Amino acid sequence: MARSFKRKDRMAAVAEINITSLLDIVFCLLLIFMITTPLLEQTIPINLPEQSRDSSSERPEDVKYQALSIDKTGQIYWGETIVTRQRLEELLHALAADPQAPVVSLRGDGELKYQHVIDVVDMLKRAKVTKISFDTQVK
Repeated sequence: MARSFKRKDRMAAVAEINITSLLDIVFCLLLIFMITTPLLEQTIPINLPEQSRDSSSERPEDVKYQALSIDKTGQIYWGETIVTRQRLEELLHALAADPQAPVVSLRGDGELKYQHVIDVVDMLKRAKVTKISFDTQVK
């Protein structure tokens, strides 16, 4: 059926809603979020160790994570903030006291000496932080 663009009564209100511009804005926002979301996840450049694809596990969506990163020079980051070992212990004790504490996501550079990661894991144990996740790259 062909549409007729002639109206009998030119003074009557148009009962149709034009949503073309609304759809353009929604698709534009969708593209922006699709592009920026992966960039927000990893902010400190760290070469993570590799993990085989068979043992990869998905992160649950409803769990909160606190990033704890160690770069290849041994510098420790709490989120995006550089912290000393003493300050890290204070933060970990405060985190352990919280009943709804987030999971500590430990990210260590692949070129880092293993002892640096073990020292941080020992700090986590002393602070009685039990929710720990080790981040790796998938091969």
